[in-house]
Amino acid sequence: MRLRLGVLISGRGSNLQALIDAARDPDFPAEVAIVISNKPDAPGMERARAAGIATEVIRPKDYADKPAHEAAVTAALAEAGVGLVCLAGYMRLLSPFFVDCWYDRLINIHPSLLPAFPGLETHARAIEAGVRFHGCTVHYVRVEMDTGPIIVQAAVPVADDDTPDCLAARVLEQEHRAYPLAVRLIAEGRVTVEGNRVAVRGAGLADAVIGPLA
Repeated sequence: MRLRLGVLISGRGSNLQALIDAARDPDFPAEVAIVISNKPDAPGMERARAAGIATEVIRPKDYADKPAHEAAVTAALAEAGVGLVCLAGYMRLLSPFFVDCWYDRLINIHPSLLPAFPGLETHARAIEAGVRFHGCTVHYVRVEMDTGPIIVQAAVPVADDDTPDCLAARVLEQEHRAYPLAVRLIAEGRVTVEGNRVAVRGAGLADAVIGPLA
């Protein structure tokens, strides 16, 4: 039985599309069961509808407070039989209630090689810092933003003439590879969380690292 994914988005949904595309392969061990957005005009919702996936808009302003909003999101995910929640450009900070409810069943993709450059403007900050490699990280979500055990990372070299936009475009290509890989590893039961580290059974380095380091 395929692992059922609930994907939370706020924007264009390019990483959602990567998961939809991966799930078209009958051998992929997961499927997107529902896509939820806090914004009714999020372009990614059209991607989901075009793929025949259930969608739901759950707007914070329709609820009395954050706990009530997150309870509604949790209820929609549970009703869809979701086993793993994937944040894909969901631009809301999650409360301890939500993180605890989906503990070790909630993952995120971040555009940097964590723990370097948490937060926003990661590509400009990477260039400013003079790093030679930049990339993205798929990790389990914890209450502290952009922390949690790392599942998969993908690296790209930083060129001397890079701009934030061209570096972001190269990183995004790797995000679209890294997110389906992380979901596959989890769905195949190969991932175990040990403290703040992830162990991947039956894996070499290349199973959890994409790019120049693989």
